Amino acid sequence: MNIDIRKSITANFQDSPLEEFREAIESSIQAKEEMALPGLGVFFEVLWKSSTEEDKEKMLNQLKKNLV
Repeated sequence: MNIDIRKSITANFQDSPLEEFREAIESSIQAKEEMALPGLGVFFEVLWKSSTEEDKEKMLNQLKKNLV
């Protein structure tokens, strides 16, 4: 079985309210389950692709600062 995770995540959340996004992200982080990482990765990919260069720099700096 070949699943396109990007399409699946996008379809599942396409019409979701902001609170549902927040709940999905926070519960995935709190659960600390490896299976949640691909979904969070899809969210990050969407965010990254739609960000300005300035926003990308801010994200990179924030990531670097918090990976200590």
